[in-house]
Amino acid sequence: MSRVHTLKSVRALLLLAAFAVLAGCTGGDGDLREWVAAEKAKKGAPLSPLPVLKTFETFNYADRDNHDQVRRDPFGPSREEQEAIANTSSGPTPNKHPKEPLEAFPLDALKMVGTIGAGGKLEALIKDPDGVIHRVHMNNYLGQNNGQVKAIAEDHIDLVELVSNQTGGWMERQATIALGEK
Repeated sequence: MSRVHTLKSVRALLLLAAFAVLAGCTGGDGDLREWVAAEKAKKGAPLSPLPVLKTFETFNYADRDNHDQVRRDPFGPSREEQEAIANTSSGPTPNKHPKEPLEAFPLDALKMVGTIGAGGKLEALIKDPDGVIHRVHMNNYLGQNNGQVKAIAEDHIDLVELVSNQTGGWMERQATIALGEK
């Protein structure tokens, strides 16, 4: 019996402790509300003033200077570019011709493997990247930049290519394919 009695007393003490803990939780939130009100009543630190905005001097662009000379548009083409654009109509232009088989490949992909003939009747032998060998005569076209054959020698071919000059026109560029070069 004493064992049952002690279990009952332990249970009663635990139950009493649980009620005491729960009673402490229901004490209200009055002290919390007082603390929040006190914090809200405090004055905050002063804010730093806003930075002063810098004002910049405006500039009105006049298209003429004091001597009534027209100024260049700062956003337009320079004098050199204007001259290049004006000269595009008088410069070289690509030939309108039927495309030849070797114009499908870049010039550096073509390889000179030899020549046939003698004197003024010399023909060059050019190997394309597919391994096909082509006969090339004077004024034939090679490469993707309108390269026209101007001279054939036993060890090289001289070409003149037409490349864009970035201003809408064309300019000539000398090129060579040497025997045994790739």
